[in-house]
This record gives sequence, structure tokens and C-alpha cells, in this order.
Amino acid sequence: MERSVRDIAKHVHGRVLGDESVVLSGIASIESPAPGDLVFVEDEKTLQDALLSRASAVLAGEFAAGTMSNKPLILAAQPRLAFARAANLLLPQAERTPGIHRSAVVHSSARLGQDICVEERGVIGENAVIDRGTRVGSGTVIGADVTIGRDCELHSNVTVYPGVRLGNRVIVHAGAVLGSDGFGYVRDRSTGRYEKFPQVGRLEIDDDVEIGANTTVDRGALDISRIGRGTKIDNLVHIGHNCQIGEDVVIAAQTGISGTVVIEKNVVIGGQVGIADHVRIKAGAILGAQSGVPSRKVIRGNGIVFWGTPARPIREYLKEVALLGRLVKKGK
Repeated sequence: MERSVRDIAKHVHGRVLGDESVVLSGIASIESPAPGDLVFVEDEKTLQDALLSRASAVLAGEFAAGTMSNKPLILAAQPRLAFARAANLLLPQAERTPGIHRSAVVHSSARLGQDICVEERGVIGENAVIDRGTRVGSGTVIGADVTIGRDCELHSNVTVYPGVRLGNRVIVHAGAVLGSDGFGYVRDRSTGRYEKFPQVGRLEIDDDVEIGANTTVDRGALDISRIGRGTKIDNLVHIGHNCQIGEDVVIAAQTGISGTVVIEKNVVIGGQVGIADHVRIKAGAILGAQSGVPSRKVIRGNGIVFWGTPARPIREYLKEVALLGRLVKKGK
């Protein structure tokens, strides 16, 4: 999709130094651009490499304002964010033809909005409601009484259990499972055997959430599990029953979250983090990769990085590591 530098700058709320009429047709990294590509830089160290590359234009921060260049520069306060927004204009959008594939199975009671796409072998259950502009990928199964908002994208082989609600513009990648039973059992002390605790709650996912491939999110046991607006969940994440995930939370791959955990807004969780049951992560906290949080703990500190097991502020963690290193040396 071709756009002028002028169009791109207007879309990202930037300003142009140089020729606004240059036409762009793609995006690239500084290492591999071609003529017609837009590249971006976040600091002065890489600016010269971008200017010497084959790219047709460079998106940079205000630090590049005094730079002499034979390429047009688009200046923006947040170059990486502006580049992501520019990509939405320059990258070709996946074409899809609204309609229901002949191999799909749609229950007669299901209600589908305009411009719905149900691909091959898709299944839409009884009394499901899907709003306009949503795509149901091949092999995806939508259970009974599921509600899905408008302009959602469910990729191949997604399973949405009965009663789940998805908001608008939700993206669910291949193989994800939404609304399965939580891992809840009661042990009979007389026999030592486990019996299943009722898993009859619901799962609600708010607007603009993205859920990665092969991620699983359980329904509530008796109440509601909820994923807040704008939250982004990576591949291979597990979220247990009764969890309450706030708005604009980021959760990286292979993280496991036990039942009845509360994660407040703007929390960042690194890869392979383990969170035990009944934990609360307060707003804005950052859990580093492979951290562990024991049961019933509260992690608080907006903008503070926590690391290790049990997770504690990174300064404290690094002091402990340094002390351990000195003790090991001394012991030798």
C-alpha cells in the first residue's frame, strides 16, 4: 500500500523535514531496507546508519531535528509508537470475503452480524451471538451462548467454551482455549481421593485484548474470570479460574497464573513467571522473567521491578546475589 511521507506524518502526528511527496510502500529494519521502505531510529547512535541505508525515509525522534539529510525525516515524540502506527497504513491488510464456508456448521439459533466470515470447518454453537465484521478461523469452535463483539479476529483452531463473552476488536491466536474448567478439586480425607469442585462460572474478555497462540484462560469456578481492556497476553500462557486481570496488562510467554489472582492495571509480567493462588499484583508493578510469587502475597510498587523467587525489588535481589558471590569466594 503506497502512501506519501506527508500522509504518514499526518497519521502519526509527526512533522516532516525534507520532501513530503516521497512515496513509501513498506517498512523494514535498518539492516534490510529496500527503496520505498520506511525505517525508524530511537537514538542518535543509529541515525547515521539509517540515513546511509537504502530506505526512502527515516522516522526519528526530535533529536534528529538538526540533521542534514537527502532523505525525508519524519519526526515524532515516540518514534517506535509512530512506526507501529505507520505500519498500519503501509502493510497490506489480509483480504477476506464475508460469508460462511460450506463446510462450516452454524446452529440455526445463532445470530450473526453483517460481514461475518466463518472459514472452513468452523463451528458456531446454539444461541451464540457474533457481531459484525468478526472472522472465525478454520477449525475454530464457538460454544453455546457465547457472545463475541464486532471486528474480532479468531484464528485457526481456537476453542471458546459455552457462555464466554468477548468484547470488540479482540484478537485470539491459533490454538487458544478460552473458558475451560479451572483446576479445582476437593480431597476426601477419608479415602485420599479427589473430587471435582464445580466450575460453573464465566469468562469475560473486554475490548482490544490480544491472546497469544496456545494460551489457556479458565472460567471462574462460581463467579467470573475477567481480562481487562487492552491487555496483551503472549503465547503459551495459562490463567487460572477466578482471576481478575486489569487494563493494559502485558504478560509474556510461558507465564503460569494460579486461581483467584488479582493483577491490577498497567502491570508488566516477564516470561516464565509463576504466580501462586490468591496473590495480588498492585498497579504498575513489573515482574522480571522467571520470578516466583508465593501464595497470598501482595506485590506493590508502581514502576518497580521485582525479580527472583520469592519476588522482591531488584535492588534487594542484586544485593543478595552479590553477597552470595562474596561468601562463595570467601569460602574458597
